[in-house]
Amino acid sequence: MEMSSEEILKVVFPLLEGRDLATCMSVCKQWREIAQDDYLWKCLCANRWPSVCKQSSPPILSYHKLFKSFYKRKRNRTLLPPKLSLKDLEFYIDIWTEEKLMFSEVVPGPVLQKGSWTPPNGISDVLRLHLTSPDYKMTFPMQPRFNIPLGQTVSVSVFVGRRDTQKVACIINKSICDYIDRSTFRALAFDYLDFSPAHPFVSGIRAWISLLFMDHGNESDIDVFGIELDFCDAANSEDQVLWLLDMLDWK
Repeated sequence: MEMSSEEILKVVFPLLEGRDLATCMSVCKQWREIAQDDYLWKCLCANRWPSVCKQSSPPILSYHKLFKSFYKRKRNRTLLPPKLSLKDLEFYIDIWTEEKLMFSEVVPGPVLQKGSWTPPNGISDVLRLHLTSPDYKMTFPMQPRFNIPLGQTVSVSVFVGRRDTQKVACIINKSICDYIDRSTFRALAFDYLDFSPAHPFVSGIRAWISLLFMDHGNESDIDVFGIELDFCDAANSEDQVLWLLDMLDWK
């Protein structure tokens, strides 16, 4: 006795993986109606999460929805537009050598926008390649430029202010540039961001600041021509950086 097409499908479908079963649902109306049987999806869920299937009914609307929702982790979610813009922000940057103040400026947010300035001639090819890479960085030129004697302790503070709410948050609080990378011509410092109590599970994210310098063959000091600020632990686009800053502990 020959089996009907429906009977064949009811034998074959329980043998399929979830992805294949989902594909079958788009073939035709008959296949979709058979593949939508929640018992098939309960069996698939039981293989992956047995405890979830021990109740008499699924914990959500259906086992099909359960499998569809959690079978594959969504790694690239669409990021909603941030509430902040760089136009809303201004950055307060101070640099000391020992206790001597070398640089102190209020920098409007748009000035730090990636690609807002062209690095000067004479910088190393390695540093130029780093600055023009697709990774998101906030940079701006130092005006006037200054020299820092090697061997002296250099510390940096960066605060950020919001023009819309008249509040301020700390990004870097007098952190020491304890690493000078002569291969990429950067002196680096970092600090851990302080987040609002509204985000208690967000922690361990660093803000990095780099003093960009030229190599003139002088072993006694470095010629600083720019600053780079980035949040590479968690953010690699302007929108991501703005979301991160919005979560800070604003005072």
